[in-house]
Amino acid sequence: MTDKLTFTVVLPRQSERHKVFTFAASASEISRFARIQRAGRDDDGALRGFQRPQIAGHIREIRDYLVKPNAILPNPIVVAFTAGAKLTPLVLPEPVPPRGRRISVRRSPRPSGLGTLTIDLSAGAPGLIVDGQQRFTALSEIPDGDFEVLVSGFLCEDDEELQKQFILINNTRPLPKALVYELLPQVGDLPFRMSSRSQAALVTEKLNYSEGSSLRGLIKQQTNPKGIIRDTVLQRVIMNSISDGALGLYADSDQLLLDRGATLISEFFHAVRHIFASDWDGKTPKTSRLVHGAGVIAMGYVMEEIHASTGATTREAFADGLRLLRGRTAWSEGEWTFGDERRRWNGLQNVPADVRQLSMHLVQELRRAHARSKVRVA
Repeated sequence: MTDKLTFTVVLPRQSERHKVFTFAASASEISRFARIQRAGRDDDGALRGFQRPQIAGHIREIRDYLVKPNAILPNPIVVAFTAGAKLTPLVLPEPVPPRGRRISVRRSPRPSGLGTLTIDLSAGAPGLIVDGQQRFTALSEIPDGDFEVLVSGFLCEDDEELQKQFILINNTRPLPKALVYELLPQVGDLPFRMSSRSQAALVTEKLNYSEGSSLRGLIKQQTNPKGIIRDTVLQRVIMNSISDGALGLYADSDQLLLDRGATLISEFFHAVRHIFASDWDGKTPKTSRLVHGAGVIAMGYVMEEIHASTGATTREAFADGLRLLRGRTAWSEGEWTFGDERRRWNGLQNVPADVRQLSMHLVQELRRAHARSKVRVA
């Protein structure tokens, strides 16, 4: 096997100091000239490398996608070379004057925007992955080593310059998660983790924009910034229900989820708005924990409890269950009593511990009240 690789590269006009280029290479070729250098320290405590630990789940998702026949990977792998690579620009020859004519002015050779990159492999892979380590690892695991991707490369003078470029390249601002989640329903063939979120986003979209929905216009999204309930919070309620609750019956069909699942959520929150009107109407997450992340997620568990114990699916049936909680909440004033602990109404935050505590409290209060009502009827 040769100890050199040669590629024809495109040379964009950028910095005079730093040579930047791009080219296509197969997965097997990239694994020969590039490597990942993990962040760590040597025996003297000096920092070496810069890459974070790999994320196995993310790599698996990329690999499972790349083996599909219609897979594409337009995102380039960014590779830096501090040694072992030589870049030779391709210069166009001077034009030949027509016979019998002379060109009096000497012209400088014209750059073509192309060049040749020669990579010396005799001492191992000289290239360092600056961006795309998860994609690089996934590529190395696919059986088809002929799968080609784009490589964006540059030559660095030393390790200090390499570290600087790594920070600058990886310090970009990611897309807001809320926007990504809002886009998910428009995309098919997603990994399971995203598919679950996609279904929840689909129902959330239906609730926010459909006529007759009790939550119409109230869900805060990138396309509806004036909403008061965060879409990611409602998506959590829906995902919990799909996984372990009432909406699980419709999880295998997006159409059923949109028709019956969205209706169930809408009917429940219609009842919530009616029973706790003073804590809902005109309120914001700062003035009422009922429309706050902690309250909305906790009420999702209340919905599941009422549905499981009574079979409720309509606003009237849900309202009957919710009436049992009247006088036992502190959504916008007063204090919550959690056993021996007392918390001000606005002391609850959208963190797992508070959500769990509030959810358990409401479900237990509902069960106790429900048991008392059965005793009175008997």
